[in-house]
Amino acid sequence: MEKINTSQSRRSFLKSSVLASGGLMISFSGLAKYTLDDTVSETLPAEQWNELTGYIKITSDNLIQILNPNPEFGQNVMTSLPMIVAEELDVDWKKVIVEMGPHDNTKLGPQFTGGSNSVRMYWKPLREAGAAARQMLRDAAAQTWSVPVEEVTTKAGMLYHEKSGKSGKYGDFASKAAANPIPKGIKLKDVKSFNVVGNSSKNVEGLKIVTGKPLFALDHFYEGMLIAMIEHPPAFGKKLKSFDAAEALKMPGIKDVFALKLYPDGFEQAGFDTRTFNDLLVVVGNTTWEVMNARKKLKATWEPIGETKETIGGFRGKTEVVIPAGLESTSTQLEKMAEYAKKPAQELRKDGDPETAFANAAQILERTYTAPFLAHNCMEPMNFIAHVTDEKALLVGPHQAPGWIEPTLAKILNLSADKIEIQMTRMGGGFGLRAYGHYLVEAALISRKVKAPVKLVYSREDDMTYGIYRPMYTATYRAALDTNKNLIAFHVKGGGIPEHPVHANRFPAGAVDNYLAEGWTIPSNITIGAFRAPRSNFNAAAEQSFLDELAELMGKDPIDLRLELLKRAKENPVGKNNDYDAGRYAGVLTLLKEKSGWNNPENKKYNRGVAAYFCHASYAAHVVDIVTKNGQPYVERVFSAVDCGVVINPDAAINMVQGAVVDGIGNAFYGGLVHKEGVSEQNNFNRYRMIRNREAPQKIDVYFVESEIDPTGLGEPPFPPVFGAVANALYKNTGKRFYNQPFINDLNDKSDKS
Repeated sequence: MEKINTSQSRRSFLKSSVLASGGLMISFSGLAKYTLDDTVSETLPAEQWNELTGYIKITSDNLIQILNPNPEFGQNVMTSLPMIVAEELDVDWKKVIVEMGPHDNTKLGPQFTGGSNSVRMYWKPLREAGAAARQMLRDAAAQTWSVPVEEVTTKAGMLYHEKSGKSGKYGDFASKAAANPIPKGIKLKDVKSFNVVGNSSKNVEGLKIVTGKPLFALDHFYEGMLIAMIEHPPAFGKKLKSFDAAEALKMPGIKDVFALKLYPDGFEQAGFDTRTFNDLLVVVGNTTWEVMNARKKLKATWEPIGETKETIGGFRGKTEVVIPAGLESTSTQLEKMAEYAKKPAQELRKDGDPETAFANAAQILERTYTAPFLAHNCMEPMNFIAHVTDEKALLVGPHQAPGWIEPTLAKILNLSADKIEIQMTRMGGGFGLRAYGHYLVEAALISRKVKAPVKLVYSREDDMTYGIYRPMYTATYRAALDTNKNLIAFHVKGGGIPEHPVHANRFPAGAVDNYLAEGWTIPSNITIGAFRAPRSNFNAAAEQSFLDELAELMGKDPIDLRLELLKRAKENPVGKNNDYDAGRYAGVLTLLKEKSGWNNPENKKYNRGVAAYFCHASYAAHVVDIVTKNGQPYVERVFSAVDCGVVINPDAAINMVQGAVVDGIGNAFYGGLVHKEGVSEQNNFNRYRMIRNREAPQKIDVYFVESEIDPTGLGEPPFPPVFGAVANALYKNTGKRFYNQPFINDLNDKSDKS
């Protein structure tokens, strides 16, 4: 296993590496302000950059290294982000060395992987950085050759002056370029001239992954490191009262057992400081096996929590959150949601006069949809390494947003940010769960307590029962038709535990004269958090299922109905706050209709379902083809169309869409957590059903809308419409509609639910 060498600081490492190479290192910011690293320049800028994105390093031997600034958990930013730099730098991608950058808020910006933000957030800054470095090298060559810089050209890491026949490698001019001023306002390449971006490149860590190199924190080893595990309450709504660790302390290899408070009383949490259990019971020992066995010997007493209020400082200011007492059960939660759905709710958007339209309707379609809590179930359970002393803190592990947890660590540990070093490892899945920082804080506090480096490890059971789930949702959709079956009003009323799913300004808002969107919430002590395409993953399922049933009632083809509504939204939109571009939305449906052979006779043998959705600034649509296999519905084929602007790495982008499709099918059919008296009835994969290899589609064809628009989201947008497409195809296969996730429950119920 890999040993962590922490004898060098991040700054000293960068300094020594640059001086040793005699080369050029450039840091670059999201504000398009550049500065040479202080190892080659005597001054640093006084201002704090807002968005910093990475480094380019070129040695005198023409070694070109590009640092990836963002955490990697399989979405392939380790490859795609450096490709953007390489494009404008004009280098041979095959000769570029990519390294994971250090965590550095000042140089590398937010370093946040989530919200499908990585590429769209860094697109312009990374291009500007590459272009600036290329210009500095041209300037250095022009000075050396005594020729006009306008006559110096570049190609694949080489500089040329055609008139004199002179040429040289980038590395030949790296040191001189480092002394040149940073250029501003550099013209970027035209998208049509790209030769790196838009061409498929293999994952730069692919070989390391398949050969089992130590990329993950679980692979890391530190001299003197101990293993820690936490015993948390057996149910949501309980907390630690007392414990007896006598038997556990007698077990081999056990160093200590103690109680610990995660956040002090009155602690104002940041937006991603969510945690489930604040009072921790910790076991520390030499090995994971020894600690797991000792944990079984603990004798703990638990007591009910009282209702509390917490202050959360999120992106939109401070909010007060109520944490209710009690032991919650899924059955009673469903009953409570049904009651709340009948009560008045918060009006989120209103166009026209929907009340009158519904009162005068010739026909009304009304349907209610539900979805359960979902666990993230990352392949790699939660873990983190910490070595905390009174003077400094080193944390090593998988996290989606190290910059967001650093201020919390600083407050909890009473250390300044410059005394905290976070090293990012590759993540074995994230899906939103690893944006939260409770497990980093837990590891840090445990390390400080035992005065030794510690690796905190969650078991799968810990991981699945610790909370921060996808919320529990419901939504009721209504549509009003006139005597000619024209759509005259649309109403969505959504709620959830403890948040609602409604995006009020998304389609079909803007396409219907009379429109109403409402939302309501129920507080809970079961903690929730971001889950791949938050809220959208349910909203799309319900909305797209409802539109399919509405199309049938209106006697229209489901794709044609959507296109008609989008045409209205484009040509004569209702309201001014519509989130989506109706033309782009229609574009993915049109492409999908063509590529899937939607109405082709040879596809009549399939039970076909369609769905489309807009989120994270992108548009995705799927056609799901279901057949009956061994007496059960089976998704045999999927056709996907996506508009996400410029596609950086086509093969990787296709893989991402395919992964979203399989993930969506699995969650639609099987995903769900059930609680009884605060206890999750699913605590491992023997009870939490995941999609299996044999259940994945045989074929997933992915098509991208050709575009020169700046890149938009891709990791999340293809996921939400999968649910609706599956539900609509299931209707064709079984003859009944599916309103409640996971669909397997209604599939196993032979009664007619239509």
